[in-house]
Amino acid sequence: MKLQEIKERMHSKKLYYCNDESLIAEQLKCLELLYDFNATRPLEQDKRQELLKNMFAKIGENCYIEPPLNANWGGKNVHFGNSVYANFNLTLVDDCEIFVGNNVMFAPNVTVITATHPIHPELRSKQAQYNMPVNIGNNVWIGAGAIILPGVSIGDNSVIGAGSVVTKDIPANVVAVGNPCKVLREIDENDIKYYNKNMEIDIY
Repeated sequence: MKLQEIKERMHSKKLYYCNDESLIAEQLKCLELLYDFNATRPLEQDKRQELLKNMFAKIGENCYIEPPLNANWGGKNVHFGNSVYANFNLTLVDDCEIFVGNNVMFAPNVTVITATHPIHPELRSKQAQYNMPVNIGNNVWIGAGAIILPGVSIGDNSVIGAGSVVTKDIPANVVAVGNPCKVLREIDENDIKYYNKNMEIDIY
């Protein structure tokens, strides 16, 4: 299979073999940039931003990513909107597109996965895989240790609880938790008045 066909299959949910030498060579170039990003010092913010522009498919304004960042393709297939914040150890299995909206927050140790493998062991032994894109809307907050699986979409303004495993689409304007992740409740007027149970919001 030629490299161009492999790349097309990577982005069309079709099976391909991920151990192609030419493909791996391209991937390693991306990982070199990722290595450089993770090796930056805390005061080298300008250098980090410049690296992110070269690493990501798209990086919006006022994005901040705490190293270390882990990414299969170094962010090559990742599209971030504006004002995205990612805490430590964000893992992006970005073998195909990951779309993230504006004002999204990733807590520590979040994993976003696009790549998966066939069930049949013979295909897996040959390193066959396929990918499905992930879409995360605007103003989403992903709690610590959450895992977002291939093909999932999360609607605007929603909150994903810590440790959740998101296996199916989550609608907009909800709090969703658990393994598998399910809608706990809608975000409503009480959330404008209280930030935690009976703790009233006193800053505006």
